[in-house]
Parts: sequence; C-alpha cells; structure tokens
Amino acid sequence: MNAPAMPTVALTERIGAVTKTLRGMNRLAVAVSGGVDSMTLASLAHRVLAGEVSMFHATSPAVPTEATQRTRELAHREGWDLCVIDAREFESADYMANPVNRCFYCKTSLYGAIRPHTSAQIVSGANLDDLGEYRPGLLAAKEHGVRHPWVEARVDKKTVRAIARHLGLADLSELPASPCLSSRIETGIGIDPAMLACVHETERLVSARLAPKTVRCRVRAMGAVIELDEACLIALNGVQRDALANAVRELFARSGFDYSVSFAVYRVGSAFLHPIKLEKSSATQQP
Repeated sequence: MNAPAMPTVALTERIGAVTKTLRGMNRLAVAVSGGVDSMTLASLAHRVLAGEVSMFHATSPAVPTEATQRTRELAHREGWDLCVIDAREFESADYMANPVNRCFYCKTSLYGAIRPHTSAQIVSGANLDDLGEYRPGLLAAKEHGVRHPWVEARVDKKTVRAIARHLGLADLSELPASPCLSSRIETGIGIDPAMLACVHETERLVSARLAPKTVRCRVRAMGAVIELDEACLIALNGVQRDALANAVRELFARSGFDYSVSFAVYRVGSAFLHPIKLEKSSATQQP
C-alpha cells in the first residue's frame, strides 16, 4: 500500500530547503548505495546542479547485485556521471572482524576510496531518522568532511520517499530498506564473502517461494535465522517450513557452513549486539 501523500506546501518547502543546501555546495560527489535515500538525493542533485555533480557507487561482496544494477539503470535513465569503484573494505582487518562499529570501518574505506577521484564536496543520503540510531558510519563521515543534505534540510525518511514520487521516481519511492549484507551477520562473527553470498542467495530463494513483505537471513552463533514479516511467518505451514529450512541448510552446506536453520519475526537490526552486551576488547570498542 502506498504511503499517504504529503501536503504539497510542506513538500515544496522541504524540496526548497534541500535545493538551497545543494546549491550552497557548488560541486558535489554523491555516495550512492542503491537505496532510496542516496538515489533520490543523487537524482535531485543532478537536476539542480547538472554537470557539477558526480555519483560514486561502491561494489563489494557486501553489496547486493540488485543494488548495483538499480544504480546503473537509474544513472543511465537520468544521465548521471557515475563512477563505480571498489571501496576495498574487505582489505580492512577491523572491518572483517565485524566489531560493533563495523560501519565506521566500512564508511572510512568508502570515503577514502572516493576522495582520490574528486575534489568535490562528498555527500551522503543519511536522513533525519538516522540520527536516532547507533550509526558509527556517521563518525567516519565527520572525519572525512562528508555532509548530509537531507539532515541539514531536516528531511526524514517519509519525506525522502515523497520527494522521490515528486521527481517521478515512483518505483524508487516504495523501495524497502535493504542494508548491506554484512549487517545480517551477528556482531563478533567474522565477515566472510562466501557467507554473504549464502545470505543473499537465501533471501532470493525465500522471496521467490513466499513473496514476503520483508525477509532477512541472519547468521548467528546459534545458526541461520530466517526473519519474515509477521503475516508471512504466520501463514507458513509446517511442510513449507521444513522444506525451506532444508533448502537453506543445503545452500549453506555447499559453501562449507554447517548451520541449523530456524524462523523468527523480522526485527530491525536484530543481528546487531549493542556495545554494553559485548566483552571489552580492542576489536569491539566504539571509537
């Protein structure tokens, strides 16, 4: 179901505020993940500043192929100057250890990889809602002088989606949240590219069989957990559950992972363990 339309006057005011912020930066380099926030920002910035904007999208084992394809397609459609790079976060031992502040190391790699390609102001798609969550990536952004136009213009996620619709990006406006694949791995379990591939394949398999509203494949110390929206989970009968669990178990086994498979209701960030729950060590301390 589509979200209720935002009042035209309020939407116009927010777009005006973002436009003013963008024009005040002159030349921009937009970090585009393939999600609604960064892609809508890139689209608006391109329409406002045209040739003064470049987009940067990073590929890695943690980035779903669909995100890269979506970015390339929109870049072609909108006429962006798009540069696809390797942020090389998988060369960082700190990132691979998957500490509680893993995103700090990811964004540090990303912004460090973008900078050699441009002298423009780097901007991200972080919105106002992100400030209410634990986001160590924002610290990396601060250290690299990255700005957040949505935040500066007081734009939240709901308004980003409304702006996407206003720009004629209706398909993008309803795009569900899809964090990087590493976010599916429980804090403290090392990041493994083969494991991420299994996670991605599992989510594609479950989506094809059940068409859930939301699906996440989490890897925990106890095994793999398939999280589904409540309605889908309730409708899942015993035969379907057993067949799906067996298929996922075999999928992981082909890559050398011996995991049990269970099901649970989807919870945002449920693979993330808060610092207070972790033993103190140099690998898990927030910077």
